[in-house]
Amino acid sequence: MSTQQTQDKLLTRIGGLLRQAESTDNEHEAEAFLAAAQRLATRSSIDLAVARAHITGRERRAVPVQRIIAIGEPGKRGLRTYVQLFVAIAAANDVRCDVARTSTQVYAYGFDTDIDTCEALYTSLLVQMVRAADLYIKSGGYRSATVEKVVVERRLGRSVRRRVQAPVAAVTARLNFQMAFAARVGRRLAEVKADVEAQVRAEPTAAPGTAVALRDKELELSGFYDSTSEARGVWRGPQASAGYSPGARRAGDRAGRAARLGASPELGAARGQLDPGDRE
Repeated sequence: MSTQQTQDKLLTRIGGLLRQAESTDNEHEAEAFLAAAQRLATRSSIDLAVARAHITGRERRAVPVQRIIAIGEPGKRGLRTYVQLFVAIAAANDVRCDVARTSTQVYAYGFDTDIDTCEALYTSLLVQMVRAADLYIKSGGYRSATVEKVVVERRLGRSVRRRVQAPVAAVTARLNFQMAFAARVGRRLAEVKADVEAQVRAEPTAAPGTAVALRDKELELSGFYDSTSEARGVWRGPQASAGYSPGARRAGDRAGRAARLGASPELGAARGQLDPGDRE
């Protein structure tokens, strides 16, 4: 079986699990499908890493690539929370990321199958995150809460800062909700990844050199990233500059715990050249 056929088979299997996750209304079943999808992706990545370490000269050796992931149009509210979600998924699938200053694009670095997995998970989870946030806002539950804000006043020619309690605006509640959702999903996927890797390393039937192959894959990706990335800093995630809403954070965390994976028929994303001056 060719490398392309193997990749297609992998994506078909992951897609099947994603469709099962989205079609069930049972939270426990959804959680099981979530874990299975991430487990398959992680195991496949490990298998590919072993194959790369033992590949013969007759086959084209897989190498890391850079891909541009479109996040949204400039000026759209909440783009940083969208980026946070993609970056969290990428961290659990051996993909590194740079982020455009406008948060409209993510520059993903990794092996093709790993980036494909990230895009499939992101497509499903983004829909769920936005839908859950919409329902929370429409419920009006955030209106009874207040948020602490810092205001600056001029007194006797001097600027004085003081903290005041203000009603929570819908946009503040939404941003807090989506940040908590993305953070929780990232922790869930990271836990699955860690469990699977530990199990694979402990299996008596594990392929010889699995640990070495994993390390080689990590080093190869690190080298590719270091030589390709033009980022001038480290992305520090979204900031709720409008204020902190504990209620919205709790609601977003609950939604992230219950999130189901959904499939997208399109796994590809637009590719393009890097713009070294538009990174952070």
